Amino acid sequence: MYENMNDRESGNSMMAFSLGLIAGAAAALLLAPASGTETRRRLGSVAQKVGERAKDTMDQGKQFVNDQKDRFTGAVEEGKQTYRKESSPSTM
Repeated sequence: MYENMNDRESGNSMMAFSLGLIAGAAAALLLAPASGTETRRRLGSVAQKVGERAKDTMDQGKQFVNDQKDRFTGAVEEGKQTYRKESSPSTM
């Protein structure tokens, strides 16, 4: 998912932007003149969207961790194989 640190930083920036956008939308809803029922409906909608975004962000984080774990495990296995190959007696 993230190939290097710049991709990760871009992801963090995008998440911060998204959270700011959601916070701004929530503030606009609270400050806009509307009936109590309408405001509660709007806040419920915003809360649902925030929940969906949070779930998506968590899923992306889990995927990133799993990808890194797989890469690390693969690197360790390659290292073990190389060590075994290099440390075994040659049969020439």
